[in-house]
Amino acid sequence: MIKAGQIEKGTALLIKGQPFICVEREFVNPGKGSAFVRLKLKSPSTGQVLRETMKTQDNAEEITVEDVDLQYLYNDGENFHMMHTDTYEQIEVPMSSFPDYQFFMKDGETYRVKTWDHQVLEIVIPPKVLFEVAEAEEAVKGDTVTGATKNVITETGLSVRVPIFIKQGEKILVSTETKEYLERVNK
Repeated sequence: MIKAGQIEKGTALLIKGQPFICVEREFVNPGKGSAFVRLKLKSPSTGQVLRETMKTQDNAEEITVEDVDLQYLYNDGENFHMMHTDTYEQIEVPMSSFPDYQFFMKDGETYRVKTWDHQVLEIVIPPKVLFEVAEAEEAVKGDTVTGATKNVITETGLSVRVPIFIKQGEKILVSTETKEYLERVNK
């Protein structure tokens, strides 16, 4: 058990028999009455979002989450296929639990995964990912208005708006949070 006042962002809780991860926490200390916390909790398996308000002295059931390294192998359209790097055991993770991750996970890369009771709760992807541009529209000559952009497709199929000077085969850095172009990388 954990006191509600000790719950932090990233804490895993068991609510109504389902695991939830705290994604937002706000501590409120009103002038009258006792302090409380407002929590935004997300179920990794269903995507359901709960908003809970608890007094800081109330108890919640905390669950122990295990961090493991899994290598991403491929996806079959419904599941991510991943492998434990130490036992070589393969597992399937439903893509519906992590809808946008298919564009940011690369074959052969190792990712930190949070699990509970043999269930994947979270796949930790970096805030920025390096991609190679697989397809790029040709820039129109004379279209040099400040901030002119075009669409490109990365090696994983992600469509990104980039400056018109980016060409096919170049490497770009993309934010996983906003899916926006950050910079060109010359390596």
